[in-house]
Amino acid sequence: MYYKDLRDWLKLVDEFGELGRIDGADWNLEIGALTEISRNLKGREVVPALLFDNITGYPAGYRVITSLLFSTRRVALTAGIAPEADTLKFTRALFEKVSKSPGIPPAYVATGPVLENVQEGGDMDVLKFPAPRFHEEDGGRYLGTASVTITRDPDDGWVNLGTYRVMVHDGQTLGFYTSPGKHAGFHRSKYWAQGKPCPVAISMGQDPLLFMFSSSSSREGVSEYDLAGGLKGEPIEVIRGPYTNLPIPAHAEIVIEGEAWPDDRRDEGPFGEYTGYYGSGMRPEPVIRVKSILHRNDPIITASSPSKPPTDSAFIGARMFSARLWQQMEAAGVPGIQGVWCHPEGALFMLKAVSIKQLYPGHARQALAAVCGTQMGAFTGRYVIVVDEDIDPTDLGQVMWAVCTRSDPERSIDILRRCWSSPLDPGIAPGEKTNSRCLIDACKPYERLGTFPRAVGTSPELRARIIEKFGHMLLNNVM
Repeated sequence: MYYKDLRDWLKLVDEFGELGRIDGADWNLEIGALTEISRNLKGREVVPALLFDNITGYPAGYRVITSLLFSTRRVALTAGIAPEADTLKFTRALFEKVSKSPGIPPAYVATGPVLENVQEGGDMDVLKFPAPRFHEEDGGRYLGTASVTITRDPDDGWVNLGTYRVMVHDGQTLGFYTSPGKHAGFHRSKYWAQGKPCPVAISMGQDPLLFMFSSSSSREGVSEYDLAGGLKGEPIEVIRGPYTNLPIPAHAEIVIEGEAWPDDRRDEGPFGEYTGYYGSGMRPEPVIRVKSILHRNDPIITASSPSKPPTDSAFIGARMFSARLWQQMEAAGVPGIQGVWCHPEGALFMLKAVSIKQLYPGHARQALAAVCGTQMGAFTGRYVIVVDEDIDPTDLGQVMWAVCTRSDPERSIDILRRCWSSPLDPGIAPGEKTNSRCLIDACKPYERLGTFPRAVGTSPELRARIIEKFGHMLLNNVM
């Protein structure tokens, strides 16, 4: 199903019954609470995308959408692949498409819907948009949570798209937070080292595919625009930002341009983060001085409300991060990979499971080390577990069964120290910069592959035959 922009995408989502509408919610806490409650309703098979309209204090049509990619069917629509109930098969399909798609650079166009309204100068006010305050302990309103932050390397022109939180300080000032080691931070530091302000654009309501890529890291020098265009099979249309000259999505709902200076900082946070905690408190962070505001008529803010898992960011992140990690592990030369999964329960970064078909002594340890050496696996990790090919890495129960029955703490566990972490990591003390990693080899010892006790269970062949013969009876009994 082809879509051009977020509005086309929403029409398709509505047609297959996964769009919910809520009128009259308040931007102050109610949008966040309703989103969290919706995710946890018992008996619900699919978490719908929630479109909020008639938000308290704002005109009709100024909308917020949450839980954007919280379903397999919506992720499949966005990525252009077939939906698949089996999580590992779906992740494999996503991995294969991401790895095989050639990058297609964005195409500059003369105009686009985002230019329906252009504001510059003293009449600008970002508070014209219903930026939510999601949780009671949040330090303010956040316009950017499912947004795309666009920066350019001042040396080689490489354009990066990343997803970072964006706090509203006032009508013409936004927060410019980035975690240490992230690409926007590199670009920003380069401008400042040259004595220049860093130009930046914040996009909201863009093609959900851009959000998928901006929220998962790419290699340095590779633009998420190119990756998204490759997966889509056509270039993403962009226009030149009137102030920054940055390429901005022509079909975005809202784009805010500005610049940041090194000594221009304000207290930012706290913010309830993807970890499920308030991890970083409040501290001075760089700000963006707004220079232009572009938006469509009746604009839509794409928002992600973090909380304890499950969350929308964890749902899409698990699939996208796992596909990218799988790609990077194979590129690092690890053979025999059967599955990769970044568990939502570990806030994506902190618990990763990889299944392999062991081919030689030391293969499991190679896989463990490779995870920690990839871009997707290096940031804010905690536990990495490698299991045999008969274990589904997406099934935490199976993974822990393997840990308990195939590993021995003395020979199976290694610790890496002083690894790349983040101020958002709740497990490290304030001011600390690094954390440690626990690597668990939960594979059968290679030298005992032929003698290790056989697992009890139905073979795949017998299982398929029994389901074909008796499956209708099982379904009828369940009904």
